[in-house]
Amino acid sequence: MSDQPVDATHPVDEKLPALKMATTGLQHVAAMYAGVVAPPLIVGAAIGLTATDLTFLTGACLFTAGLATFLQTLGIWNIGARLPFVNGVTFAGVAPMTAIVASTEDKSDALPIIFGAVIVAGLLGFLAAPFFSKAVRFFPPVVTGTVITLIGISLLPVAFGWAQGPNPAADDYGSATNLGLAAGTLLIVLLLRRFTRGFVKQIAVLLGLVAGTLVAIPFGVTDFGPVADADVIGFPTPFHFGAPQFQLAAIISLCVVMVVSMTESTADMLALGEIVQRPADEKTIAAGLRADTLGSAISPLFNGFMCSAFAQNIGLVAMTKIRSRYVVATGGAFLVLMGLCPMAASLIAVVPRPVLGGAGVVLFGSVAASGIQTLVRAGLEKDNNVLIVAVSLAVGIIPIAAPEFYHAFPETARIVLDSGISTGCVVAVLLNLVFNHLGKGRDAQDVTHPMEAGEEITRAATTRAPATS
Repeated sequence: MSDQPVDATHPVDEKLPALKMATTGLQHVAAMYAGVVAPPLIVGAAIGLTATDLTFLTGACLFTAGLATFLQTLGIWNIGARLPFVNGVTFAGVAPMTAIVASTEDKSDALPIIFGAVIVAGLLGFLAAPFFSKAVRFFPPVVTGTVITLIGISLLPVAFGWAQGPNPAADDYGSATNLGLAAGTLLIVLLLRRFTRGFVKQIAVLLGLVAGTLVAIPFGVTDFGPVADADVIGFPTPFHFGAPQFQLAAIISLCVVMVVSMTESTADMLALGEIVQRPADEKTIAAGLRADTLGSAISPLFNGFMCSAFAQNIGLVAMTKIRSRYVVATGGAFLVLMGLCPMAASLIAVVPRPVLGGAGVVLFGSVAASGIQTLVRAGLEKDNNVLIVAVSLAVGIIPIAAPEFYHAFPETARIVLDSGISTGCVVAVLLNLVFNHLGKGRDAQDVTHPMEAGEEITRAATTRAPATS
C-alpha cells in the first residue's frame, strides 16, 4: 500500500493555473453577458435615458454582478454558497420594473423608486434566507431532476431568440444569415468538443464565440461601434440617479420578485450541487440565498438592480467539467473590471447575438440533459413519480408553449405564473408531498433527503484526483 497521502481537495475548491483560470473565467462572462445587460437596456429605454446614462446603467449592472459573484463564490462568514455560481441581474424583475416606470409621472424618479424597492426586498430576503432554505428537504431527485430539466427547457427559447437577431422588429430578424451564423457557431463548438482535448476542449464555447464573431464580420453583422464610443475608465458613482425612494406598491411588487428569485436560486443551487458532486444542503442554500439577497440590497448603492443566480452558467459547468469556484470568481473579477472600464465591457458587446444563440443551444441544452440524468435515479419505475414529473413539466412549459395563457390574471400573479421554473417547482414539491409524504402512499425510498441521496457521490468525488479535463 502506498504511503502517499490522497489528494482530498474537491474540484470545487481547486485553484487552476492563471491562464486557464482567466480564459475559463472569461468564458463564463461571455455566457452570461447578454443576460446581464438586457434588463438595464430595457428599463433604461422605458425611462428614456440618454445614451450616456444608458451606458452608465449597463456598466453599473456589470459591476454589481461582479460583486455579487464574489459574495457567492468566495463567501464571507455564512454568506455565499462557495460553489461555481455566477450572479447577475435577474430578468424576473424586468416586467415589474417597467410597470413601475409606466406608473411614475416624473420619469426621473423611476430609478430611485426601483432602487428603494430593491433595497427593502433584498434586506427582507436576507432575513428570510435561513427559513427559506429549510425547503430543501422537499427536493428529492424526482423534484430536483424535474426542476433542472425545466431550467434548461426554459432557457432554450432565449438561445433561439438570440439566434434570430437582436431586434425582433428588424427586417433581418430570423434571416438565413442570422440562423446560418448561429448554426455555424454551434457546429464549431461541436467540432471543437469532438476533435480536441484538454484545455482547448474545455474552452470550446469561448473559442466558438470568437470564431463565430470573426465569421460574422464579412456579413456586416459585427458592430465595432460600441468599442469606439466607449470610455476607457468609468466608476459607477453611488446613487448617480438620486437617493432611493420607498413606495409601498413598488416594494410589494419587488418583494414578490425576490420570492420568485429565491425559489429559482434554490433550484439552481440544487442543480449545480448535483453537477459538481457537492450536493447543496440547508446550510449551503441558506448561505447562497444570503449572498443573493445581500448582493441585491447592496446593488442599488452602485445603481444596479436585483441580483440572482444565472442558470446558463450551470450549463457551462456541466459541459466543460471545470468545477472550480475560483474560475467563476475570476469571471466576477472580469465583470467588476468591465464595470470600471466601459471599453472593456464593450468588447463582449461586439459578439453578434446570433453567435451567442448558437453557443446558447449547447449551454442551455446541457442544463436540461443534467436534469434528465438526475431523473434517471429518481425511481421513475414508480407510477407516482412518473405522474409528478409529467404534470410538473407540463405546468412548467405553459409559459413557453403558450405565453399568453395567464393573460387574464393580475400583473402581480403573473410575475410568478409566467416563470415556468417557479410554477413547475411549486407543482413538483406539492405533488411529491401528496404522493410520497402524506398518508399510506408514502415510500421511504421516494422521500429520501436529497443530501442523503448524494452522500456516496460526494465521498467518491472527494477521494479521487480532481478531473478537470
